[in-house]
Amino acid sequence: MWVYFSPLFIIPKMLPYTLMKLDLRAPLVYAQIVDLPVDMTEKDEFLSCYELDPVQGLSIEPDRDRLLGPLLFHGRLNSGGKSGLTVSLPEGEYLFVQCRSALTRDEWLDLAIEQQKDGLWEIYKPTNRLYVRYLYEDGRPVTQLFRAL
Repeated sequence: MWVYFSPLFIIPKMLPYTLMKLDLRAPLVYAQIVDLPVDMTEKDEFLSCYELDPVQGLSIEPDRDRLLGPLLFHGRLNSGGKSGLTVSLPEGEYLFVQCRSALTRDEWLDLAIEQQKDGLWEIYKPTNRLYVRYLYEDGRPVTQLFRAL
């Protein structure tokens, strides 16, 4: 699988991050699950997908309380082959940010708002889906946000 990153810029914030344009060359496929577990180990990887309000999802100053729409799915990396329903982060171009910590829902929502503002400032028009990926890299938790372009 090939992934290409193009850094756009770094915004100083409580949670530092670099906004990037990512070209995901193959989908990331997960087994669909009902709920995310409370605890996560270094071998776990999860993906959640949310619909965003169509007006707030393209606003430079979105209403935080109205931005996040319904949960579409949760997925868990399935290393044991095909079983049951699957969900995915499709291949394509994305606005991408990551934070090297396990963010709470409030923290990643704040980060998603900054990602949206910065992307719109750079004249990108993201779609109304937000993907939130939880994983470990180098022994540390990471939270990643994806907005398709």
